[in-house]
Order: sequence, then structure tokens, then C-alpha cells
Amino acid sequence: MTETALEPDVDDIVATTPEQRREQALRRLKKRRDFRAHLTSYVVVNTALWGIWAVIGATSGSWFPWPVFVSLAWGIGLAMNAWEVYLRRPISEEEIQREIDRLDAGSGSGPTSRLPQ
Repeated sequence: MTETALEPDVDDIVATTPEQRREQALRRLKKRRDFRAHLTSYVVVNTALWGIWAVIGATSGSWFPWPVFVSLAWGIGLAMNAWEVYLRRPISEEEIQREIDRLDAGSGSGPTSRLPQ
């Protein structure tokens, strides 16, 4: 694993300067806009698939609801995207310090000094 893989995403940590907050706000707004596009695609495509299923079922007599597989699988992805955009909160400096203290306690080292905030 490379060191860059261990580095947190910029949005994972609370921004502290006005410039960082502005950049973080812009990224969050973009994520929300992208989520709305994702949701719109989900609704349009699933409406079309369920419509096709209804027409085929009405004309052929075969009523197996095959679009449910697409709706459920894509719905799981959509729910994960919604969690990322609306519910996931950034890591605070306090949480970082708590984890450092926990790591130090487990390794036998004493607590570290507080990180500057």
C-alpha cells in the first residue's frame, strides 16, 4: 500500500481556514449536484424499464418482474451515494487526537501533546 493510499480525502477532514472552507463548500455543492443527476438518471431509467416490463407483461402474459434486479442493485448504489453526500461528516481534529491517544495507549507510549487547532 502506498503512502498516498493512506492519506485522507480532502473532504474527510474539517477545513480550518476560510480558503479551505470555501473549497470544501464548493466540493460539497458539486457532490450534491452530482447526486441529483444520479437520482434523476435512476428515476428516468427505472421508469422506462418498469414501463417496458408492463407492456411486455400485458402483451405476452409473462409477469416476472425482471426490472426489480436493476432497481435494487442501482438503488443500493444510490443509497451509498446519498450517505456519502448528505450524512457522512468530516473527521474533526478532536477525533484525530482521540485516535492518536488510543494508538499511543495501545503501544505503551504516553499521550501525545494536543495538535494545534
